[in-house]
Amino acid sequence: MLNNYEELSPVAIDCLREIGNIGSGSAASALSQMLNKPIEMHVPDVRVLDYQTVIDEMGGPEKVITGILVTLSVDIEGMIMFLLEDTFAKVVLSTFLGKEDVDVVTLDEGDISAIKEMGNIMAGSYLGALGTMTGMTIDMSTPSMTVDMMGAIMNAPMIEFSEVGDKVLFINDGFIIDKVDIKSNIILIPTVESLDILMKKLGVF
Repeated sequence: MLNNYEELSPVAIDCLREIGNIGSGSAASALSQMLNKPIEMHVPDVRVLDYQTVIDEMGGPEKVITGILVTLSVDIEGMIMFLLEDTFAKVVLSTFLGKEDVDVVTLDEGDISAIKEMGNIMAGSYLGALGTMTGMTIDMSTPSMTVDMMGAIMNAPMIEFSEVGDKVLFINDGFIIDKVDIKSNIILIPTVESLDILMKKLGVF
């Protein structure tokens, strides 16, 4: 029985890296279809990190980030959060709404709705790939979105999943759209029980 994230073996981390690769590829493919643009995907890097290291990796506590949060249920309980820099919002809003000079801190309701829908599609594709790979049923909530400083955005998972500990699965990936490098990171926080079930499904334990 897995007790915490730090007990994950190198083999388990390799499995999670492969899941990250497949999930990110599926999300990128769905995004490409929606935007009607080719997308080049970076190879994801999966690490178990504490919250402060995640904040530092993303540019520090005062860096303004768009966070899209989805809660997971049924066979896997926990949450997945997409952390997107402003280049993502600019590409989405210029494609769908013809907007230029986008400022993520002054988005209107239409802007937010468009970005949420992209987050919904990416999360659905990501989790669909994970479900297909593992045979698990994963339901997701309607995405919630916030634009805030990195330190504030990380407060939500820190408080809600404090029983898991101070570690998360940090998936560092990104896309290139229209020759623009879009930094995208995913934080996956399944409960320890869910992670244990997932590892057994994959034959790691």
